[in-house]
Amino acid sequence: MKAVADNFTNVYFRIFLLLLGFPLVAQAGDVDFSNYDVPLYTQIVDTIKAKIAPRLGEGTLTRERYFIIPFAYQDRENHPEFSHSFITVIRVFADNKQPNLTRGLAMRKYKNREFEAFTISWLPRDFLTNPHLCVFDGPGARLFPKQNKCPISPGRNFTLAETIKLAVDAKNAVAMWGPYEIRKEAFNRAIARKRLLDQGKIKYRADDRLYRQDKVAISCFHAMAGLDELFPNGGLFGTGFMMWGFNGTARVLIEYTEKASNKGLLLDPVDVKKDRSVSVYAPTAGGPVPYDPAKSAAAYHR
Repeated sequence: MKAVADNFTNVYFRIFLLLLGFPLVAQAGDVDFSNYDVPLYTQIVDTIKAKIAPRLGEGTLTRERYFIIPFAYQDRENHPEFSHSFITVIRVFADNKQPNLTRGLAMRKYKNREFEAFTISWLPRDFLTNPHLCVFDGPGARLFPKQNKCPISPGRNFTLAETIKLAVDAKNAVAMWGPYEIRKEAFNRAIARKRLLDQGKIKYRADDRLYRQDKVAISCFHAMAGLDELFPNGGLFGTGFMMWGFNGTARVLIEYTEKASNKGLLLDPVDVKKDRSVSVYAPTAGGPVPYDPAKSAAAYHR
């Protein structure tokens, strides 16, 4: 009976989403194989460097600059168990000045620029060795949060390299937006969010509808959502529901645009469709791509 009830709920839910106009499967587009043999993590880091470097110019950098790069990954039908939203934050130091380093972050160097960076990627602590995410468990759990039997788990922030490895292992599509420039105040708020999560008091739960308001447990989406609010609403009926994968990160950017930018924290305009670059898994160079949700994408295999 449980299996029948779960199946009925899933079928009903998909029909409901279709009636609301949510796309479940995107159309495939052009795929670029020019960097196919380059590991996906390296492709992403090189892209970030290539996009930020011209904005800094070649002359002396007289002031610090700050950037965010939001990400998401998902599988073909955007199953929540295989979807994730995360964000990288970068601080580029001014030249010829002694920087006040952020506690816990290492100074890095690219060409003549020194910088520090961190990622907010909130997942169960043991996810690298046990990548089996419980999102909804129980008849009607998708619609009724009290029916969800998934446990609360200790969480931790994963690095960008660790997070991209998870996506590669699952052969998911990976999306990146930006980089977007932010003010120092926004960087400070992101640091405060990281430290809040690193304290270990807040735990992880993918379906956090009953737990996020009291800061008991939150999802990856609510770990990174809102530069000026801890737990902004969003998603279906304002609950955060259906906020996973590409949809989740797009919603975060809407939050940033509607709220943070009004206070001058976000300096760049945001277009959640045009600003997105996508990487997709391809088993062979130049061969068919199992899942491509973008009009144009870059291929990877490791």
